[in-house]
Amino acid sequence: MKTLFNNYVNTFKGLSTEVWWLALITLINRAGTMVIPFLSLYLTKSLNFSVSDVGWIMSAFGLGSVVGSWLGGRLTDQIGYYKVMFFSLLSTGILFIALQFLTTFTSFCIGIFLVMTVADSFRPAMFVAMSAYSKPENKTRSVTLIRLAINLGFSAGPAVGGLIITGLGYSGLFWVDGITCIAATLVLVNVLNPKSTKILDEVKTKNPKSAYGDKAFIIFLFAMMLFGIVFLQYFSTMPIYYNEAHYLSEIEIGLLLGMNGFIIFAFEMPLIKWLENTTFTKSGLMLFGAILTGLSFLILNLTSWVGVLVIGMLLMTFGEMIAFPFSNAFAMDRAKKGNQGEYMALYSISFSIAHIFGHNMGLQMTNQLGFENTWFVITGLAALCVFLLFGLRQYLNANKKRKAKLVEEEETEILWI
Repeated sequence: MKTLFNNYVNTFKGLSTEVWWLALITLINRAGTMVIPFLSLYLTKSLNFSVSDVGWIMSAFGLGSVVGSWLGGRLTDQIGYYKVMFFSLLSTGILFIALQFLTTFTSFCIGIFLVMTVADSFRPAMFVAMSAYSKPENKTRSVTLIRLAINLGFSAGPAVGGLIITGLGYSGLFWVDGITCIAATLVLVNVLNPKSTKILDEVKTKNPKSAYGDKAFIIFLFAMMLFGIVFLQYFSTMPIYYNEAHYLSEIEIGLLLGMNGFIIFAFEMPLIKWLENTTFTKSGLMLFGAILTGLSFLILNLTSWVGVLVIGMLLMTFGEMIAFPFSNAFAMDRAKKGNQGEYMALYSISFSIAHIFGHNMGLQMTNQLGFENTWFVITGLAALCVFLLFGLRQYLNANKKRKAKLVEEEETEILWI
């Protein structure tokens, strides 16, 4: 056990102090967004909005996320990641506190749109900051550490939020959300001020390439959008499936979903560390992760045995653990060619779009087509994602061979001269 523990701890070694501080700020920020899991309940119970109204508000939520990701990327390239993170965290805190005073449908739609626009401008800036604070060989593990912080934040947030609602009501939830964002701002100012931090991999491109003209990156973005739509079913349609098709109780569903978080916490960093030392390419690993996630839906239609739910969750969890860190690292590698903020913004937007369409599409399909047909459709989307990632790998390999041939021809020409 001691050897296993030491090996686990060793997988975190080599990451810079700045990356650890960034993970802590992300943890505080994500744990602080505890309003989000209770938003639907707040809107229907406290403000007496209809389910249809809530649907439109969630659309405003998703649109704000898309605009925020794009805006954050633009501002990061223009004024730098530190200023964007500072203004995003501080403004989000203030806006969360103000959100509780909006009680009409129109005002709340505008309010949640503004909150998400400001809040999600943090994401591209954070990714660029993480890239700057990480050595090239540590970037994938740095992404994994940030993911651990996000998962811990999302796990702790709802639990603490439930206690706050019980003791202080929904008003207390907005206040605590706002204060935690402001607290994260204070941590940022004290530990990641540009005057005191050490940049390990700053990329300055004289003639930056636009992400919109990067063919490989565009293919990658479409694949990630599809992967996001598939993956998000586990947090919207799947719990309903567990209850209605397999009659699992809320406690059993919670344990099954909790298994996902525990496995990620315990095994993701060692798994990524091991995969980094293999000869597998990032595109190949993303492809494998997408295959595992697609299979997690396909096997649900093969048997009515309840144990298949555990197998499906395991397949999805390992698919997620492989696909997400290496897709993020792939995006950061491509970003070195041009405007880093623009690249990371588009990467974030691909998942924001998945949020806009993924949940609603899955829920509508289960209602119209039933669970079995829905899982076949979702498997089809996963297959399309795999096809795009396979095409991406072939495209990258062809480019690599073409460049190698050009270098060889240049060397031959020099020898003749």
